[in-house]
Amino acid sequence: MKPTAALACLLVPGMLHAGTWHVSTTGNDAASGLSLATAWATPQHASDLAMAGDTVLVHPGNYPGFAAMDHSGTTSAPIVFRASGPGVHITSPCSYNGLDGINVEGVEWVVIEGFTVNDMPRTGIRTALSDHITIRHNHCANNYKWGILTGFAEHVVIEHNVCIGSVDEHGIYVSNSADDPIIRFNTCADNHGNGIHMNGDESMGGDGVIGNARIYGNTIHGNGVGGGSGINCDGVVDAVIHNNLLYDNHASGISLYRIDGGAPSTGNKVYNNTVVNAADGRWCLNIGEGCTGNQALNNILINLHPWRGSIVVAANALSGFVSDHNIVTPRLSPDGDATVLDLDDWQTLGFDAGSMVAAPLAQLFVQPGSDHHAASPAAPQVDAGTSAVSTVVLDDLDGTPRPQGLAFDIGCHEAPFATAVPESRAGKGPSLRAEGRVLVVEATGAGRLELRDPAGRLVFTTELTGDIQRIATPITGPGLACLYDTAGERTAVRRLLFLD
Repeated sequence: MKPTAALACLLVPGMLHAGTWHVSTTGNDAASGLSLATAWATPQHASDLAMAGDTVLVHPGNYPGFAAMDHSGTTSAPIVFRASGPGVHITSPCSYNGLDGINVEGVEWVVIEGFTVNDMPRTGIRTALSDHITIRHNHCANNYKWGILTGFAEHVVIEHNVCIGSVDEHGIYVSNSADDPIIRFNTCADNHGNGIHMNGDESMGGDGVIGNARIYGNTIHGNGVGGGSGINCDGVVDAVIHNNLLYDNHASGISLYRIDGGAPSTGNKVYNNTVVNAADGRWCLNIGEGCTGNQALNNILINLHPWRGSIVVAANALSGFVSDHNIVTPRLSPDGDATVLDLDDWQTLGFDAGSMVAAPLAQLFVQPGSDHHAASPAAPQVDAGTSAVSTVVLDDLDGTPRPQGLAFDIGCHEAPFATAVPESRAGKGPSLRAEGRVLVVEATGAGRLELRDPAGRLVFTTELTGDIQRIATPITGPGLACLYDTAGERTAVRRLLFLD
């Protein structure tokens, strides 16, 4: 039987005044826990005693799992369970259910950070019937069902985790009615089912809807040999799904639908994702029956399958559907794949007027299949997007602000060189622009200008004297203009389009 919180404070000297508790493989649960020298032995003992504002620091080693179910933190004083560095392994499930490595249930404002939780009989890390739980920087591999599972978990934040190799199902599974989840900057790879799965599951109670989800910055690959999607949404409404990189997935890319959810997946914004489906994959963007009002802007949607394509929408989901400025494999369906159209015929339906057919992968990406940055400043996705996403998409997968050039790039990466200085940034550094084949340079001091072609080869160089200079150039087409100060430090790089 666990001691009450009041009794625990009497049993552990100084606990009322401490903020950090230590757990070590050489510790003793009868010790004070106030330092590494007097550490406790098990995370579960720490969980039984930690109160709002406390941090439990777990030092490297192997530990049994633990459950955090007795005490809540607050918005300004969460309870934090933190691995002190790499090498903190949970090697057996918590005694509460014998299934999950770490279980956080029935509490609020708890953080789980930095643990390695592999090979559990069900889930690496689970939270249920909870509010404002943060799960970050954890490594969950080869768990039988799921890397991370949530159920009825409001305002959950799942960030910077690695969830790989789930044997039976998914990397990250956000389930049941719960609003405002944030799923960002995770790697979900080689899971049998979905990379990220969201399911409102009306049969479990509540409204069966997950509202206002934010899914961004995730890298998702190698999933789906058992079916599913890279990002799977059943009963998900008003979500924003952006800046995700999905490649080599063997089922669907991004799916919006209703099977178990309490409502169709409607009103979702799918912006600036890069999806390159494997040759045995399904559709890149799959929108199911009754899922109206969804938007798809600035996405790269390439399918290596011989006859499946980029976008499939159920006929009764076309109401309010907006799709434009995408790069697509020219196979698109307005009726659940009963009819497959090329891009020209698809455009006659009013969709994707500003979209383009995908060029060969080598023209799009630096390293197709691994590094999906733009192959060059002249890659088709560069400056080809729409600013209609600007209230949502502020940067790219790498954190580079958007736009760098005169327009947003398509896909999850923004090319790091700008075609010119955007007007909003004028006066904030050296300015470069092309007027035909004349380069107008406004620099604050002396230095050097180099012009390079899209492959980075030097074409032209000259010394700068400062102020405004107009320099006739020998380059046509796209190129890079690089400014250096007198010490040889590069002060600006711009991507420019030189015209005859």
